[in-house]
Amino acid sequence: MTGARVLVVDDETQIRNLLEIILSAAGYAVDQAANGEEALQRCALNRPDLVILDLGLPGISGHDVIARVREWSQVPIIVVSVREAESEKIKALDLGAADFVTKPFATGELLARVRATLRARTTAQQEQWLIEVGDLRIDLPQRRVSRGSEEIRLTRREFDVLAYLARHAGRIVTHQQLLREVWGQGQENETHYLRVYIRHLRQKLGDDSTNPRYIGNEPGIGYRLLCPADGT
Repeated sequence: MTGARVLVVDDETQIRNLLEIILSAAGYAVDQAANGEEALQRCALNRPDLVILDLGLPGISGHDVIARVREWSQVPIIVVSVREAESEKIKALDLGAADFVTKPFATGELLARVRATLRARTTAQQEQWLIEVGDLRIDLPQRRVSRGSEEIRLTRREFDVLAYLARHAGRIVTHQQLLREVWGQGQENETHYLRVYIRHLRQKLGDDSTNPRYIGNEPGIGYRLLCPADGT
């Protein structure tokens, strides 16, 4: 989605300018905001296709920006922050962030995350019911999964886990989100269930947890359905 409008929100001018150079060179139109209040204003007025957001902002915090934007918009938000604690990442993702990149970041990785997030948004807008990741095909209405010409038999719960990851392909889905959506409210802490089902899914998909092609692990946070074309 080259040409997409990206809003960069960071209180450090040097970081904002660096991100603008990187993103502009990749073909994106870039706008900047230096604090949370300005970010909310620019989101409302300019309607960006993607927001890159720091958490440590003066005034309105990055977490509050995510929560307030989510009251009226589903624009994808990638958090780029020095905060490495799992709790910070989980909070941002649960509030509605699409991804989390820790500073300092590699340019290639950041651009890959941007492409994957924009592609996931386009897929959702098109209401695509047949999702393909490499040679893996997931037919949501028919509840069928195949790899190449081979059909893969999944249990109902295994399919539900894979389908939820597929609907958010390229994005981190937290343990709590998966457990809540697949197992129901009140099950958010039963992470051992999730580990068992992810292990079974990987076995059936022929996926290697040490070098995954389909299901990536964000330790302590969650999982994502990988987008190999972007190296994510």
